[in-house]
Amino acid sequence: MLWTEIDTHISQVTGKKFQSSQRRSVGGGCINQGYAVSDEQRTYFVKINQAVQSSMFQAEALGLQQIFQTATIRVPQPLCWGTSGNSSYLVLEWLEMNGGQAKSWEEMGRRLAAMHKATSAEGFGWEMNNTIGSTPQINTWTADWIKFYSQYRLDYQFRLARRRGGHFTQEQELLAILPEILTHQPQPSLVHGDLWGGNVGHSLSGEPIIFDPATYFGDREVDIAMTELFGGFPATFYQGYNEAWPLDEGYQRRKIVYNLYHILNHFNLFGGSYASQANRMIAQILS
Repeated sequence: MLWTEIDTHISQVTGKKFQSSQRRSVGGGCINQGYAVSDEQRTYFVKINQAVQSSMFQAEALGLQQIFQTATIRVPQPLCWGTSGNSSYLVLEWLEMNGGQAKSWEEMGRRLAAMHKATSAEGFGWEMNNTIGSTPQINTWTADWIKFYSQYRLDYQFRLARRRGGHFTQEQELLAILPEILTHQPQPSLVHGDLWGGNVGHSLSGEPIIFDPATYFGDREVDIAMTELFGGFPATFYQGYNEAWPLDEGYQRRKIVYNLYHILNHFNLFGGSYASQANRMIAQILS
């Protein structure tokens, strides 16, 4: 029933009958089930989750659409999304990808800088809440970046972490010092929001691609910081980015503040040693 409804939905939005004859399980991240679905002529990427997660797929689709509309960097275009019985689904354009060469990474840096120049007159935030992993991400429009980041990023994650048993003795001290660290007054930039190596790739012709966004308007440095969190991107990526739009002075300290959000989120998702890593980062910021 689920696959019949998905086939019907694809047929409706494309205007061409689609009846899947092949469904192959592929990576959908740690949250969703992913499938390559084909009728031997066309192939689509389908994500499946529980019906209660339908708003997560809607937000992902809207984020991809918004990035696509900037005409700066390629994303898999969303075709349709919805619910069927106890399941929700999201159908995306299928893109063949590989690891990319040095020039492809340099081009990704340039194109990401161009995407970051897309801004919002409404300030920092987004049109709806979305998710970072499976954790809710609050995107209430806020005029002040420090207030937004303190309230809707770090403080929110700290509160979730306390419920999970996390203990952060310098939490309030960190939040109090944010105005002294985040002094560079960034513009609201359209950011990917979850830009690590697992969410980027390159087409077979070398075109940079980003996917699985947690989109909002924020300091562009949150994206660059996250690229460094799990080993970093190739050096040519940062060269391309800085040639197009150099980072502001003080980034090296701010990136720790920005990556703390993701480490706290990893604690809230997975537990384990991430609490200790978060406390080390807080101490480093305050030192």
